Amino acid sequence: MKVTIIAIGKCKKNSPEAAIIAEYVKRSGWQITIKEADNSNQAEEARFLQGAIPPGAKVIVLDERGENLKSTELAHKIENWQLNGCSEICFLIGGADGHLPETRQRADLLLSFGRMTLPHILMRAVLTEQIYRIQTIINHHPYHRE
Repeated sequence: MKVTIIAIGKCKKNSPEAAIIAEYVKRSGWQITIKEADNSNQAEEARFLQGAIPPGAKVIVLDERGENLKSTELAHKIENWQLNGCSEICFLIGGADGHLPETRQRADLLLSFGRMTLPHILMRAVLTEQIYRIQTIINHHPYHRE
């Protein structure tokens, strides 16, 4: 599975978040790519996010209005996509003002990680851990416990 994280805001190379992200990318058996752009106005951010979506990829937009799924539920959804021929997914992380309606409409899944506000860079660290967790759930690895 190929995974692309498309995000607004750049992660500093030597930050604690960068170390967490690198660790989970390394652990993952999936090919994970991160594309990022500086903060801008919402219209420019939307153009970047939508323009960076790989052709044919399933799109998961991280948004507070989205579904709040358990890790196992998200893993089963992604596994079903895989079983139906999907080989690439991408996650969109918007800027401080969130996503425009047209970006949300582009989503195959609107996903919420809860109602709390998290810094965008920290959200990337949480997301990479969840991508690794999803992979382990699909592969029946004991990393995830319920």
